[in-house]
Amino acid sequence: MKSVPIKLSFAEEVKTFVNAVNRYPYEMDLRAGRHVVDAKSILGIFSLDLSKPIILDVYDDNCDDLIADIQQFTI
Repeated sequence: MKSVPIKLSFAEEVKTFVNAVNRYPYEMDLRAGRHVVDAKSILGIFSLDLSKPIILDVYDDNCDDLIADIQQFTI
């Protein structure tokens, strides 16, 4: 499993992020405090507090292609 801190500030960024992660077969969650949502769910992401950085948990160790694709959102 890999965990990456990310920042999503605007609705357009959330849309771009969801489109990017949906191209990959990995299971992923986003964590904000004690709240966890599916990283591929745009509605789930909007239920989080996006004013603070959130953690992307990818349940695969060989996901460097995904991490490179979403590098614009990593902190």
